[in-house]
Amino acid sequence: MKFRIEKAIYGGDGLARATDGKTVFVPGALPGELVDATIVEDKRSYAQGRLDSILEPATERIAPQCEYVPLCGGCHYQHAGYQYQLQMKLAILRETLLRAHLQIPDEIGVLAGAPWGYRNRIRLHTTKSTLAYRQRGSNHLLPVSHCPIAAPLLQEALPVIARSGVDQLCDEVELFTNGEQLLLNLIAGPHRRISGLSKFGEQLQEHLPALAGIGMAGEIWGESFVTYTVAGYAYRVSVGSFFQVNRFLLPDLLNLVMTWSGSGKLAWDLYSGVGLFARALSYEHVTAVESAGSSAGDLQHNLAAKAARIVLSGTHEFLHKAANDKPELVLVDPPRAGMGKETCALLAGARPASIAYISCDPATLARDLQSLSDNYFIEGMHLVDLFPQTFHMETVTFLKRN
Repeated sequence: MKFRIEKAIYGGDGLARATDGKTVFVPGALPGELVDATIVEDKRSYAQGRLDSILEPATERIAPQCEYVPLCGGCHYQHAGYQYQLQMKLAILRETLLRAHLQIPDEIGVLAGAPWGYRNRIRLHTTKSTLAYRQRGSNHLLPVSHCPIAAPLLQEALPVIARSGVDQLCDEVELFTNGEQLLLNLIAGPHRRISGLSKFGEQLQEHLPALAGIGMAGEIWGESFVTYTVAGYAYRVSVGSFFQVNRFLLPDLLNLVMTWSGSGKLAWDLYSGVGLFARALSYEHVTAVESAGSSAGDLQHNLAAKAARIVLSGTHEFLHKAANDKPELVLVDPPRAGMGKETCALLAGARPASIAYISCDPATLARDLQSLSDNYFIEGMHLVDLFPQTFHMETVTFLKRN
């Protein structure tokens, strides 16, 4: 069937309408294009299409730089010029927020960097003599020899690790780099037994000198962490700890949040991770809250020289017990699921003058901002494109109390 693509939607597809008005999602299609597509899944309220050919391409369409497109599930926008990717993301963000009836700024700022070689972390499945990503919309694996959105050291490491026999140890491998050193996290299913980690590490380091350490189910070969420097601040990041993935935009993200946050007496940093924001805050006292084990250990190390209180807790549980504290500023950087209505209510009840909300999902951001809208208004918002070539987007929203 022929479809005219109306707009891009969150998730990477183009949206079109069938002759009966049903919504049809077509991956790989850009707004304005006329495409030929086959319906592969027909639901009551929508249909999923497969792009067969492009009859009238958009002027913004370009040739993907990676031969694994469109089979690979990692990238969704390589067929669009980078500036157009940003335009699509802004349009999706605006529509998502307006659908939630939020009063948003006339201008949403944009922070963008180099669109290739930006990722400091990648995770792949292990197979015999190859590493693989999942195919788009499938559980089938796609063996890859390189990944153009990954940092150079990660790309150099891929073929070496693929030939190392790593599939005998684990089902997945996560690679993380600070630009000079490499950490591996080996993830094994319940049927696996840890054996030969030391021998594997020594042999792999002979061919991969940048390898600093390997972690697997709590066991460590070599170093358990590397030091990652952002805007002059040094952070310890351990195997398995969360850390933002875009090596180019991290300083800009940190400076954006710190410039707006200003200074004062007490700030909370909720979902603190390893303390990326908490360490740089110019407040007399900082309370950093984190529940994940490896990140919490790094957080304690990274804030050791700061007047900070570290709370090893979930954010919801912390807010239940922190009614007597009076923070002037609260930073929140929740996972994709966002905070939720109850946690937002507890946060509003703490009555901070300012909230900086760092989000990686526009839908849960809109839901949470709606929950906070009775008490806070949006003073500013930025799209921070930490994930070029993909539909994912990071946003920073600055809120002030009414």
